[in-house]
Parts: sequence; C-alpha cells; structure tokens
Amino acid sequence: MILAGDIGGTNARLALFEQEGTSLNPIAEATFASRAHVNLEAIVSQFRATHPQPITQACFGVAGPVKHGRCEATNLPWVIDAQSLARGLSLTTVGLINDLEANAQGIAVLKPTDFVTLNPGETNAEGNAALISAGTGLGEAGLYWDGAHYHPIASEGGHTDFAPSNDLEIDVLRYLLTQHERVSWERVLSGPGLYNLYKFFRDTGWAKEPAWLTEELQQQNPPSVITQAALSQESLLCELALDLFVSLYGAEAGNLALKMRATGGLFIGGGIAPKLIEKLKGSTTFVDAFMAKGRMRSLLEAIPIQVILNDKTALWGAAVWAANH
Repeated sequence: MILAGDIGGTNARLALFEQEGTSLNPIAEATFASRAHVNLEAIVSQFRATHPQPITQACFGVAGPVKHGRCEATNLPWVIDAQSLARGLSLTTVGLINDLEANAQGIAVLKPTDFVTLNPGETNAEGNAALISAGTGLGEAGLYWDGAHYHPIASEGGHTDFAPSNDLEIDVLRYLLTQHERVSWERVLSGPGLYNLYKFFRDTGWAKEPAWLTEELQQQNPPSVITQAALSQESLLCELALDLFVSLYGAEAGNLALKMRATGGLFIGGGIAPKLIEKLKGSTTFVDAFMAKGRMRSLLEAIPIQVILNDKTALWGAAVWAANH
C-alpha cells in the first residue's frame, strides 16, 4: 500500500494507492486546508486516524525546493522533513519531491480525455517536454527524453525575474517594484499574481472600481472574483487583468519551452488553466504570446501545447514515484 500526497499552498491532498503489478488503484483520498494545520505531520496523522491500513511506501510532492530530504515550503510557514515523516509513518524512508516533479511524473498515467489541446504542433513530436503550472504559486518543470522514457527535472523557474516585453508590461514591473524589492514571474502568474495585475489597472486609473466589486473583493477570494467578473464581462478592470494574465502566461510558457527545448510538448497544469479553458481555446492570445520569440517562432509553432484537466495529476505522480523507488 502506498501513501501519496500533493501538498500545495492552499490544499493538501492525501491518498492511499494499492499496487497491483504495474497498476495503481486508489483506495482512499482526502483533502485538507493546508493553512489550517501546523505542519504536514498533523495532516498525515489526521488522515491515518481514518485510514490506518499498513503502508510500505510513501511520497509527497511539495510546493517548494527540496534539498537533502528537506523543504521550506514557499507559500506555507512549514518546514517539511522526510525523516520526520518517515518516523511518524514507521517507514525507513519517505519520498519528498517538488510538486511540479510529481505533476510531471503523473502525466504518464493520464488518459487522452485528461487533456485539451491548444496547439497541435508537429505530428509525432518527440524530444524533451516542459510543464508550467499557475495556481497559488507558479511552478515549472522539465521532462528529459532519453529516447525511450521521460525523466522529470525539478525547477524553481517560477521565481526567476519577470521580464516585460512591451510598454504596458514595463509599467506593470514599475508598479510592482514600488511594493516588492524584486519581481518574479510568480508575482504576475499565480492567483495572487492575477490580483496584482488587477490592482495595477485599478491603481493606475484604467477604469473605476464599482462598489459591488470592492465588496466582493473584500469578502471573497480575489482571484476567483476577478476571473468570474472578467469571463462574464461585468468589469473592464477584471477583463484587462485577465487578458494580460493570459498573455503573460503564454509568454513565460514560451520562455520555458525554449529553455528546455521542449519539442516533445508543453503541458499546462495547475488549478487556474482549467477554469480558463474556454478563454484559452477561444482566443489566440496565449498561443500568440507563446510563439512570439522572433527567430525561434518556427521551433515553437511545432510544439504541441496541452492543458491538463485532471487535478489529481500530482497526487498520482507522487504514487508513481513511490512505486518506482
């Protein structure tokens, strides 16, 4: 029996998987609000109290850099330690990997219906692939192709410097530099990043914020409010923010594809893209920004782009990692 976890800044998912040959069968699953718990051990303990089946392996994909079995979570006040988790589970070792590495591991077990294609790319495309995932934060990963199999490469690319490419984006950078010592891509490509873009348009006078929107932003989750108001065309400010978000998402996805030379494909994960699927499909903004790389345009045009719809990909990926180690 395998215990797998997908540990994000907002939610922590745990599941038990039974391994039968090369197949993994989910037995039990639960989701916890990450910030409602003091650490990951408390969540694991709560899950095991309800699901005490003996386990032989465990792996957790965590949002943050993992070094020597230890991770200081990027968007949580936690230090996650593999040895501590192993002691609590009475196991010799526990796998601790970056959440995007777990996501990349999980791609192999997905079905065709788990994807939506934004760009078909070249027929029978092969080579390295890449994964970009905007949610509570911005995750990026590579998948190295050895000619027969993919091998995930962990990355902290979401924390590289935000690179504006036109006057509007330069203005966004200037605005954010008044609030942050340094501006990374995560500051504009994440749930909080979408809110940052909204505040830029509001505070620089592009349009006036109506009273109903002020109230909803105060009482509800701002990124969700902005997304809904933009998609329903109820607020110009929200539409401006979401349009720029989609364009920036495409631009950074293209940057990642070039760095990884991802001729095998670019995958879009995370919780935001599936909520924007009609906008991503119905507009050329994302794909145009992805391909707008000057002399490298023809390389990028040949790269398939697919949105991952299955929100359990990282959970399955952690189970795959545990099964193979």
